Amino acid sequence: MPKEPQKEHKEPVKDYQFTEQMSVDELVQQMNKAWGFTAGKLAVGVNIMESMLNAKGCVKFLSFPADIIATGTRGVIKELVKRKLFDVLITTCGTLDHDVARCWKDYYKGSFVMNDSKLHQEGLNRLGNVLVPNNSYGMIIEKKILGLLEELYKEGKKELSTSELCREIGLRCCNESSILYWAAKNNIPVFVPGITDGSVGYQLWFFSQDHKDFRINLLKDEGDLNNIVFDAKKSGALIVGGGISKHHTIWWNQFKDGLDYVIYITTADEWDGSLSGARPREAVSWGKINEKAKRIMIEGDATVIMPIMTSALIDRLYKKKTA
Repeated sequence: MPKEPQKEHKEPVKDYQFTEQMSVDELVQQMNKAWGFTAGKLAVGVNIMESMLNAKGCVKFLSFPADIIATGTRGVIKELVKRKLFDVLITTCGTLDHDVARCWKDYYKGSFVMNDSKLHQEGLNRLGNVLVPNNSYGMIIEKKILGLLEELYKEGKKELSTSELCREIGLRCCNESSILYWAAKNNIPVFVPGITDGSVGYQLWFFSQDHKDFRINLLKDEGDLNNIVFDAKKSGALIVGGGISKHHTIWWNQFKDGLDYVIYITTADEWDGSLSGARPREAVSWGKINEKAKRIMIEGDATVIMPIMTSALIDRLYKKKTA
């Protein structure tokens, strides 16, 4: 006779059931029963995010790359920051570029398959299937950032950490559509370890050519991160994509016995040994994620996954608040 399934193998897969006016959170909760490969992981990810937000004394990190800020997913990140659901942001220089530019200029829908030589001749830059006109990017960034740096220099602010720079950009160069604006308003630090890798970074270098005593102090950022981590009772992170922002987040958390809550969202594979594709289990071996951490890896496009997870989370938190 075949053996009885173990206890953990007795939960059956359920089909989705649809009703009029069904909320996104109700859909996500069904994913936890429908399972279906990545769908179940998304549902678990929302549960971990909820646990992380409810954990007392937990410092919550949000790490993400710049490319998604060129899309409407910028609004997802902005909403998480506006609602103060995270305490620390770690990102790349391109996030500053796109966040500032899109406060004042539009990007446009395009396609992955276009005539790139023709686009170049027309002054259009292609980011995946998003089109970025020259006057919506380099020109507006140069105007805003050089103007800001001149103001700061005249005020005697000749040395800034990246978090201090991001705060000034948010307050002086952005509007309410901006991630940096709401981070500054809510006193949420934004760290950019690769600050020179983008248009804002280029403007910093360009400004320094005529202002030789102007400095960006990266080590002050590291000191601030050190203090945040060492003061934390617990820590958690939603880590979108990979690269320097992902590694900076997990690197610092190894000094407090690793992250206690982790959600990875990525399209990268692990077979090439890349940090972007590395699964949470690899970070456990380094002590960057705690052995007992609640963790999940969600494979997929963040521009699809993030809006669903965020909508479900906000709905869940609202219901709890009004219950």
